[in-house]
Amino acid sequence: MDDHFTEPTLDYWQELTDRVPARFSAGPPFRFGYPVTLPDGRVLVLPLRRLPDGAHAVASLIANQASHAVVAALADAMADEARGLGGEVVIGLPTLGLSFAALVAERLGQPRYVPLGYSKKFWYADELSEPVSSITSPEAGKRLRLDPNLLALVKGRRVVLVDDAISTGATALAACRLVARAGAEVAGLVVAMKQTNRWVAAMAGVLAPERVRAAYGCPRFDLVADGWWPDAATLPDVP
Repeated sequence: MDDHFTEPTLDYWQELTDRVPARFSAGPPFRFGYPVTLPDGRVLVLPLRRLPDGAHAVASLIANQASHAVVAALADAMADEARGLGGEVVIGLPTLGLSFAALVAERLGQPRYVPLGYSKKFWYADELSEPVSSITSPEAGKRLRLDPNLLALVKGRRVVLVDDAISTGATALAACRLVARAGAEVAGLVVAMKQTNRWVAAMAGVLAPERVRAAYGCPRFDLVADGWWPDAATLPDVP
């Protein structure tokens, strides 16, 4: 079936256009790429990645492979959403969220941001860590960590979490638990992409859906003979 209508991603995430490029479809069925419209009206085409079950796909963003222009445009949109959340400090989630966190903090007029990480330095404390897994990194034993030296920057403050995407909500939940452990309050989460709405149920009671903002959202896709068709029930609300 034409390699399931997916292809190498080298040329993706490199440019924004005024309209959907000619080789991609603006509506279903989608083949190879899925165009999304950013708040400024420009179009970004995302590659479709087939999930391990073979019957479904998601649109993908790998921020550290994107051009500077694309990252900057997404950071602009994310900062616009973050302004309404009332956060005092930006916390960046690893790994790809760090591509945006510094830029969002700068656009908000903040002099720095607080990065979370996965690697444990010898001075780190397990009390400032939370177990985590994600759709792209499901391995067990990984922990989200805050450098104890940065605790004073977040304790007693309202923070905005910044990540590249939210999908299952697992990383966001771990970050919310870690922020609470650090004595801070989560004002909201800002991402470039809401990847389906699967995360909504997982975040229930922790962070209200209106506190999760994004530049754009994408549904899950079902494989049909002529290409990928979006499942309307999985399309997230944006922002």
